[in-house]
Amino acid sequence: MFQLAAPVAAEIEIKKSRFLAFVYPVSRREEAMQHLDALRARYPDARHYCAVLLVDGDSMLDDDGEPSGTAARPMYNVLMHKQLHNVLAVVVRYFGGVKLGAGGLVRAYTQALNEALLLSQAVPVVVMSQCRARIAFADEARFRRHCEALQIAVLSADYGEQVELSLSLPQNQCTSLQMRLHDLLAGEVYFMTHEN
Repeated sequence: MFQLAAPVAAEIEIKKSRFLAFVYPVSRREEAMQHLDALRARYPDARHYCAVLLVDGDSMLDDDGEPSGTAARPMYNVLMHKQLHNVLAVVVRYFGGVKLGAGGLVRAYTQALNEALLLSQAVPVVVMSQCRARIAFADEARFRRHCEALQIAVLSADYGEQVELSLSLPQNQCTSLQMRLHDLLAGEVYFMTHEN
């Protein structure tokens, strides 16, 4: 799976209809809806705002008044073919007065999105995992320095008899990074799976 490094946009014209394609990296629906609302405000006289959202645990396909299956579904197919995730794709259409027919609409929405994606840079999606680490108070500063050096995010700390730190680290490196921290602290760390 991949995600966009940055937002991209492109415009095409087919039989006097303008198709403006916008693709954004997003992580949740609320963020996607803000982009969609901003496009509606920026292009208030457009006829359609067709959108596809693909994020963990959520998705949306909206033809926004175009005949069913002629806009969002072809856009979805492009995103799936490119293996893109954590993404919002919107194609804003200004109707030019000439009907394109179902096949023409499918081709137009596909082409508009592909034109935008030609300008994009895709990066692999890094799936993060969370765990908790228990350490002695005296080891906290050293442990945090090691986490920073290994690019492990410390999300929170709870202080009791010992310090319990909540960590976020790449899932595919979880075990190796925990072993590395274990070695750096001479075994003076205990890891627990994160409870949501």
